[in-house]
Amino acid sequence: MELTAAVFKDELITRCKLGDVQGYEMLYQQYSKAMYNTSLRIVNNTADAEDVLQESFVAAFRLDNFDYSSTFGAWLKRIVVNKSIDMLRRRKMVLVDIEETSLQHAADTVPADEENIQLKVEEIRKTMKQLPNGYRTVLSLHLFEGYDHEEIADILHVTQSTVRTQYHRAKQKLLQLLQKGGTT
Repeated sequence: MELTAAVFKDELITRCKLGDVQGYEMLYQQYSKAMYNTSLRIVNNTADAEDVLQESFVAAFRLDNFDYSSTFGAWLKRIVVNKSIDMLRRRKMVLVDIEETSLQHAADTVPADEENIQLKVEEIRKTMKQLPNGYRTVLSLHLFEGYDHEEIADILHVTQSTVRTQYHRAKQKLLQLLQKGGTT
């Protein structure tokens, strides 16, 4: 079954490279919803996510850089994530480098009791929308998109310590908001 799906996808890519409009439509239908959701989790704005989706497909449909070293979906997701990050940068997302702050050795002021916090995924996603852009982006890339700290650091052009710090702070802030019932 998977072999057939892979051959079909490769056939779609070949059709797109030949300029087949129906091939483009089929690829778009197959990936647009997942890519929109990926972008929305990062940019936290439906209009921006729609713009990112459009820009990503325009870039992807050129197929200049697609070399079959990964799946089309993984390649497209990387484009979506990068364009989402670019969108946040245009909106001035701020990531604070831990090495440049006096908080480097500060202890956490809010103890987390993660084991006792059991909420529905939808409640967590709704609460995540309240996080600052930097926190939400790092948390989304790690938890929902599966990137490790090193990959996130490369994507955001920051140090790994910054990513770890942002991730830790984002998790703490999310837990605080969830404990308060999701309100700021």
